[in-house]
Amino acid sequence: MAKDTKGLDMKHVDHNRATCESCHDLTPHKDARLNNHASRVACQTCHIPEFARGGIATKTLWDWSTAGKRGPDGKPLFIKDDHGHLSYSAEKGDFAYGENVRPTYKWYNGVVHQIAITDKIDDGKILELNRVEGSASDPNARIWPFKVMVGKQPYDPVNKTLVVNHVYGKDDTAFWGNFDYAKSIKAGMDYAGLPYSGKFDFIETRMNWFITHMVAPKEKAVRCNECHTRGDEGRLVEITDIYLPGRDRSELLDRLGFGLAGLMLVGAIGHGSLRFLNRNKRKHGKEN
Repeated sequence: MAKDTKGLDMKHVDHNRATCESCHDLTPHKDARLNNHASRVACQTCHIPEFARGGIATKTLWDWSTAGKRGPDGKPLFIKDDHGHLSYSAEKGDFAYGENVRPTYKWYNGVVHQIAITDKIDDGKILELNRVEGSASDPNARIWPFKVMVGKQPYDPVNKTLVVNHVYGKDDTAFWGNFDYAKSIKAGMDYAGLPYSGKFDFIETRMNWFITHMVAPKEKAVRCNECHTRGDEGRLVEITDIYLPGRDRSELLDRLGFGLAGLMLVGAIGHGSLRFLNRNKRKHGKEN
């Protein structure tokens, strides 16, 4: 659920999964400014500043294109990093990991566009496997945190579809036995009964994983200046369809702001001058 508008609902009568609001209600903060943020910013966005905390890494990359390598002894190659994580697997390719990872932020309105195995894909760009829908102009959308999983996987460059790769089994077409993509993909596509050109390549992919676990203590929630700041270090650098105070500049707003500040300064000087003159008049009047 992108946006809970019911609030406190401990019984979850609509049979949806629990939300932050269903226990904490729609206005959980003492500060009204923070409560106002909740209409456009998901609770998780501020209250999960990083994921994979506590010394346990999360996988951030999976590259199938490098699978199938063998060591000098001719056996399938497996390599672990200094932390004991599998960084390369002959069966699955290269992996990368991360700890204390800052999420990627996107608008989300409750709609996810999943890529099906039969969908025609555009291989001229990175393939987003589950694009989330939403924008600043959508009243049902809020800014949500995501783990964006980087991948590379086989596809059919002629039919422009993803493929079924037969990886496991005792037959001689299973990839984990022969490390032959030509055989394993053909076997997988034949089994699935899907069209296959007989050619394969690898396409770079992205998958959006919703971040809803690992809520931090409130003292460690995201601070205002982590979003309302200029430069690439700001958390919402990829959210470009809104005007964010402290981050963005508008010539018109800047002029209005400086103009108001100038008027206030002139008013203050004028008010002070009048008080000074009136004080002197009263003083001279008493002396006379």
